[in-house]
Amino acid sequence: MYYLFLANGFEIVEAMAPLDIMKRAGLDVQTVGVTGDLVQSSHGVVVKPDISLGDVNYEIIEGAILPGGMPGTHNLRSSKEVAECVRYCYDNGLLIAAICAAPSVFGRMGLLRGKKATCFPGFEKELEGAEYTGAHVESDGNVITGKGAGCALTFGRAIVSYALSDEEAEKVLSDMQCF
Repeated sequence: MYYLFLANGFEIVEAMAPLDIMKRAGLDVQTVGVTGDLVQSSHGVVVKPDISLGDVNYEIIEGAILPGGMPGTHNLRSSKEVAECVRYCYDNGLLIAAICAAPSVFGRMGLLRGKKATCFPGFEKELEGAEYTGAHVESDGNVITGKGAGCALTFGRAIVSYALSDEEAEKVLSDMQCF
């Protein structure tokens, strides 16, 4: 199970575009409410997450995904449970993925040392120990980072490539008429 964490102030495109691509690819993914039963995006869109933080199951977890947005990234960073889940995934070689400002959560946790990474311009200094590339999406082992909302489809593609294959990811985006 892949868990996509939603905290108040998340960027809607950075959450929903990758979620859609993952579901189209047949991945098991659930949204996790970090700040309540209903979570409001940075643009006022209210979403009802599939589960709450207490329902995250470490026996079936395959990865943790963090959308950016403000103050969503700060709310993710403030959650002990999100940090524990991300750390568990990282320590066990499972996927951790973040886009926009959210790679800063990984950086502050020391999880990007020696990794290629990208983020929204202005957050580069928070990617402690990373090799900042400025690419739209960067994949380095079990760590995927994305630059911002405009890269959300490519970010979702990278997650599907990691979980399944490049071919499956290409098929999903082709079926969506992305190219």
